[in-house]
Amino acid sequence: MTMNVFSSAAMALAMVAAFLLGAGGIKLIFAHQTRGRGILMIVAAAVIATNVMILTV
Repeated sequence: MTMNVFSSAAMALAMVAAFLLGAGGIKLIFAHQTRGRGILMIVAAAVIATNVMILTV
């Protein structure tokens, strides 16, 4: 199955969002008051990245 332009753009945008979620999650983990939110952001980034890998392979 080939991907069209819209699908490619959506996957690229999802990976950018996953990267930003991961970076923000790491930043929140080091701010000790918001450690739980940081962990949830990293989990969300992992879910998005996994979905992109499943849809592109």
